[in-house]
Amino acid sequence: MTSVHPGVVPLPEGSGAAPAHIPALLVIDMQNTLVAMAFRAAGTVAAIARLQERARAAGAPVVLVQQGDEELEPGTEGWRIVPELAPAPGETVVPKAAPDSFLDTELDAVLRARGVTEVVVTGFATEVCVESTARQALSRGYDVVLVADGHTTSVRPGPGPYAAPEASVAHHNEIYRNLRYPGRRVRVLPAAEVDFGGGAPAAAG
Repeated sequence: MTSVHPGVVPLPEGSGAAPAHIPALLVIDMQNTLVAMAFRAAGTVAAIARLQERARAAGAPVVLVQQGDEELEPGTEGWRIVPELAPAPGETVVPKAAPDSFLDTELDAVLRARGVTEVVVTGFATEVCVESTARQALSRGYDVVLVADGHTTSVRPGPGPYAAPEASVAHHNEIYRNLRYPGRRVRVLPAAEVDFGGGAPAAAG
């Protein structure tokens, strides 16, 4: 599948205009098996679904990433993206096999072909695929928006060495609020405040 959104024609050198700001929504590993074990699953799915609607309305690319491995065997029901977030016709689904969505995948090529300068990061799991992908996006030159209520992690089975899911989500949001990369813009925004450039963000609530 390939995106139907047209690429952006670069401005000629010396035109004096600022480079175009082109955001893309990135939805990571929101698959049936993973969402079934996720903390605050329904709220996270709903937040991402609203972002998908607004990105599509604004003409911003929506790219979904889909893990495939021995636990998420391609073609099985558990491997499928949850129906609420299924790709629209023509949208790109990028298969991956590692936490970093850029590693040995076409993600970087897909984004660059569309002229994307900023990735709006959502999905599962906060500390693993979301974190790995957001850091790689910064290293590859993209600005990053981490959607504060658009990423989640697994429900913990009980007391143990892992942080509680709500603490882990809050921790990563705070890290990204204070993260500085030279030449990059890093922001943490609630889904209601994300602007894809097609008009004002949705009102909160």
